[in-house]
Amino acid sequence: MLSAPPGSGKTTVAPLALLAEPWLAGRTILMLEPRRLAARMAASFMARQLGEEVGQTVGYRVRFEAKVSASTRVEVVTEGVLTRRIQDDPELSGVGLVIFDEFHERSLQGDLALALCLDVMGGLRDDLKLLIMSATLDTGAVSRLLDNAPVVMGAGQSYPVGVEYGRGGQLLQPREIAKQVAAAIHKSLTEQPGDILAFLPGAAEIRFTQTLLNTVLSPAEIAIHPLYGDLSLGAQTAAVQPDREGKRRIILATPIAETSITIEGIHTVVDSGWKRSPQFDPNSGLSRLTTQRISRASATQRAGRAGRLGPGYCYRLWSLGEDHGLKPFDPPEILAADLSQLVLDLARWGVHAPEGLRWLDPPPAGHFAQAQSVLLALGSLDQQGRITPLGKKMAELPTHPRLAHMLLSAAKHNATDLACDLAALLSERDIIKGRERSADIEERLHALAVFRSDGPAAAKALDADTDGCRRVVQTSRQLREYLPKPDRSKGEEVSAGELLALAFPDRIGQRRGEGRGQYKLTSGRGAVLPAHDRLASHEYLAVAELDAGKIEGRIFLAAPLAKESLLSLFADRLQREEKVSWDEQSNTVKAQRLVRLDELVLEAAPLAKPSAEAVLSALLSGIRSLGLTTLPWSDKARELQARMESMRAWQPEAGWPEVSDGCLLESLEQWLAPYLPGMRSVEHLKKLDLFSILTARLDWQQQSQLEREAPSHLTVPSGSRIKLRYIPGEPPVLAVRLQEMFGLADTPKVCNNTVPVLLHLLSPAQRPMQITQDLRGFWEGTYHEVKKELRGRYPKHHWPDDPWQAKATSRIKPRK
Repeated sequence: MLSAPPGSGKTTVAPLALLAEPWLAGRTILMLEPRRLAARMAASFMARQLGEEVGQTVGYRVRFEAKVSASTRVEVVTEGVLTRRIQDDPELSGVGLVIFDEFHERSLQGDLALALCLDVMGGLRDDLKLLIMSATLDTGAVSRLLDNAPVVMGAGQSYPVGVEYGRGGQLLQPREIAKQVAAAIHKSLTEQPGDILAFLPGAAEIRFTQTLLNTVLSPAEIAIHPLYGDLSLGAQTAAVQPDREGKRRIILATPIAETSITIEGIHTVVDSGWKRSPQFDPNSGLSRLTTQRISRASATQRAGRAGRLGPGYCYRLWSLGEDHGLKPFDPPEILAADLSQLVLDLARWGVHAPEGLRWLDPPPAGHFAQAQSVLLALGSLDQQGRITPLGKKMAELPTHPRLAHMLLSAAKHNATDLACDLAALLSERDIIKGRERSADIEERLHALAVFRSDGPAAAKALDADTDGCRRVVQTSRQLREYLPKPDRSKGEEVSAGELLALAFPDRIGQRRGEGRGQYKLTSGRGAVLPAHDRLASHEYLAVAELDAGKIEGRIFLAAPLAKESLLSLFADRLQREEKVSWDEQSNTVKAQRLVRLDELVLEAAPLAKPSAEAVLSALLSGIRSLGLTTLPWSDKARELQARMESMRAWQPEAGWPEVSDGCLLESLEQWLAPYLPGMRSVEHLKKLDLFSILTARLDWQQQSQLEREAPSHLTVPSGSRIKLRYIPGEPPVLAVRLQEMFGLADTPKVCNNTVPVLLHLLSPAQRPMQITQDLRGFWEGTYHEVKKELRGRYPKHHWPDDPWQAKATSRIKPRK
């Protein structure tokens, strides 16, 4: 391992210094760089040191581009290229050393390439050597992974960099970040000499900042250069080299400029402190770009750019307090990325689970399983996780597995040209600019066609990014080289939507209801479009790009799709079923024949003769969802339920059936189902006689015992038959006018004379004058006080002085 600060020459000195080592024995060195621009620049710089052209002793190989020859000894490659090379040549024939440069970035492909190299060294090439290089890295953990490999610390040559902190604050919108950076650049132009390198989170902030600067700075004196990955090679090269006219430069860069790339003449760094990274959600299968604070390691790297040629200065647009809270390092990409490509590469290598290789940080189990699910749906893995013949072909294409599946499928439909254009559009930055752009990918295809036929000016009139169009055309052309040439006489037989559906079968959207822009995806997740978008009225969409969102994903790129196309494309995945279910809107059992594509119902027709068992199950489900109160309860049935529950509480060992609402709802199949044949709706349920149904839960002996020990009514001294009110677990309540109880000494009892009733002794106006379970005590004591009040309030009524001898009456006065 080699750890040295930025500017120490790791990238361009170490490979050439190792070429003459005897253990290399004339074999080549492969050096990995995380980005294409860094790979090209590193190879160019080393070639100039040797006085040669790139492609002789030193060459490079990146996606779709290579400058190497038979004499190349140092080959600078991007990480995906190395992974593919190991797959094609597991022994890495002719290679003696693999260098992982800027390994602190912990890219997904870098971690995978290291794991594969360690596997090669363990079984095929014990003479292969590895060198890990970084300026900021937890060297201890890497050393342990490499069997305690020695760590060489390099001092390098760097100059002091003064640091000034700003006020900081919460995460800002892109335009606000741009304003802050533009203000700091203005300040540095007056306070510091030399060229300025400003770090921003993404291309949007760069464009906003450049617009702000262009309004106040003279292009005759200052050259402003953007620098991000989607720019053309010419624009990237212009940004990193001194201005030919000697102008002072301002380079507005994404984190691409943190490492590897040498930008001459930088004295001042303006660091926004933000970066934009994709965060993958394995539950939704979607990634969401989030803007977040950089790590302390990144802040060190960025500031170091100002101290390569002499003392420099760095304006950090966050507070010193916020600086103390920065994470030491950026988390490895493998912990928060879409692992589809990695899982396919591992399957091609013969590894079906992460445990089969040695990792610095193993892939998360949830992310790994989600990627396997995607690849299984694409047909590239079988049920055991092994790569299929189709998967092997997909792995050979330099694209994401989704796009590889689309390209291979397109070849069968004679739609290679369209598929290559789509894959290129999805691989590069959006070519349509403007805040109100539609999500319709066919708008991009049209702009691309105009660019090809009528030139950049015509495409620009359609709000197209002409540099972006050039990149897409180039990428599309390069992808065609991997596919059979189409038979142009037959024409293309599929639409953009159909091809996208083949790449994103889990993101086919079906419009919900009659509203605009509300969709349900085949995965079951919701997705939305602005109601004004031209796609928002289509019944079906093939969605190529959307973010995870908090509740529903926002659709950014999609194409319309016909239902007939879905039925044809996914004929082998369609599920045909007979569904009998409860319909909450009509409160009836609905029986249908359905054609499904995962969570979407493509066709539904009435089912004439559903099975009785299915109808019963659906009806019971409906009753459960609506609750027990949806049944036609009569007062008589509720009273019976309370009497039965009371007896169960008073005699827990006697075997009384439980008929509480909770138990009844859980046991519908046992007590209610036998009475439901022929019923399919809430309206039908009104025919049920719940009193008889509950009574049937008791045998003849229990019915007799219930009538005897928990009677519905009691006959009182006046001769009236008064209803008892039962509350399970409590004594029954007898609400009776006081005058009707004259002459009765003891409180009535139920349940085999063990449970005294609770008497509510009422006034003539039916208001409780006394509540008691001790009738004798009432007559002997409280009655005399109550009598005085009642005589005053109800003078026409009979209120005897001796309630023991008085005749009970239901009238105002007893009959003579």
